[in-house]
Parts: sequence; structure tokens; C-alpha cells
Amino acid sequence: MPAAARTRFTGRTALVTGGGSGLGRAIALAFAAEGANVVVTGRSEGPLKETVALIEEAGGTALAHTADVTRAADVEAAVRAAVDRFGSLDVAVNNAGVFRGGAPVADLAEEDWHALLDTNVTGVFLALRAEVRQMRAQDGGGAIVNIASNLGAHKRRAGIAGYVAAKAAVSALTRGAALDHIQDGVRVNAVSPGPSATAMSLRPGESDADRTARMKGESPLGRVSDTAEIAAAVLYLASDDAASVVGTDLVVDGGASA
Repeated sequence: MPAAARTRFTGRTALVTGGGSGLGRAIALAFAAEGANVVVTGRSEGPLKETVALIEEAGGTALAHTADVTRAADVEAAVRAAVDRFGSLDVAVNNAGVFRGGAPVADLAEEDWHALLDTNVTGVFLALRAEVRQMRAQDGGGAIVNIASNLGAHKRRAGIAGYVAAKAAVSALTRGAALDHIQDGVRVNAVSPGPSATAMSLRPGESDADRTARMKGESPLGRVSDTAEIAAAVLYLASDDAASVVGTDLVVDGGASA
């Protein structure tokens, strides 16, 4: 990797929600590898500390801050913690999300519906609002990337309408926020991954090997995306390389929704 690519975020601060595992951890590690000071948030302190330890072992700088994105006070405190520790908030990745309630609409429990909306939509809104308020008040603005899904605005599948609706809302919210705040110096975009090499893409009772076999038939690419491939798309949208990219929803799903 050329040196220029490894230092795109040197001196900048990046906040990643849901940074304790899976895709969020991969994104946090990728920002740190390119020089960013990284703040990871999530509901459980232990996994966040593990992410921080991995970053520090590789020579990076990171902070763990426990926060629940469904609580406005929590995300506002996370933004303050980032600014207090590192002086600014230059990049934010709203990755925290849940998948539950796999059932047809008529059989979907109201409890599952609210859980999907609370974390996947309201959580993104609350984090986005706090991040924009900080970025528009500081010199240099900032860049925000929301994690949506190829299931939503781009593709549907029977039995998961609640999840599809929530992720479609993230895509629409991204575009609306992008138009609202580009004049404030804040760029807002989204990445919509397909199945990636995380536990979320495993079906009930499915092993990694089972998933590999299934994806050979389901994906034009023939496999799940590596988390590093999704992280690379996020870093592109957050970087100066994408300075004129505003309100896009970049699908990274191996051609599944093409």
C-alpha cells in the first residue's frame, strides 16, 4: 500500500459506533492504520477495550466510550469525549445496528419492529445529529458515513420486511442529511454492504463453511465480502479523495443487487 494511502487520516479523529466487533471493529482498525485517532462506541465496554487494544498494539491511538445510540445523551457524550480527548471530530461512521424479527409482516412482533427502528434508524439519526452539530461548529467541517444495507433501498428478501424498512430509511436519511448540511461543510454518505464475513451474515445454525457454499450460488461474486473490503469503501467516502461525493449510497455486495 503506498505511503500516501496509509496517512489519509493522520491528525484527524474518527468516531465509529458499534466498534466493538465485526464490521465496526474492521472500520476502526482501518482508520487507525491510516493515522486517525479513533473513538469506538458501543453498549458493552469489554469488546470496545479489545478493539482499542488491537489498535494500540499496531501503534495507533484509540479511545473506548460506552454509549447506546438509542439515547441522545449517550451519543452527545461520545462526541464530547472525542473532542475533549483529541480536539475535533473529523469523521464519524454510524455503524451500530441490529438484525432481529425474521418473520413475515403479519407475524412480526411489535417488540422486534420497535427494536429495529430504535437502533437502526433512530440511533443513526441521534448520532448523525450530534455529529453534524459538532462538525459544523468547527473549522474544516467533517465527513459522515452511515452504514445501511443492500437489503433496503436496493434489494428485498421475504421474511425480513422490518429490517429492510429500517435500512431503507437509513439510505433516505443519508440523502436528506447530505442536502441539509453540505453548505455547513459536512459531507454525508452511506455504504450499503451485502453479506460480509461477520456473524450477522450467518443464518441460524449455519457454519462459515455452510455460508461459503451458499454464497457460491447466491452471489454473482461467489462469496461474502471481506470486512476489509467494506472498510475500504467507508474510508474512501470519508477521505478527501471523495471531496465532491455528497449523498451517495455506495453498494458493496458482490453484484447481488445489480
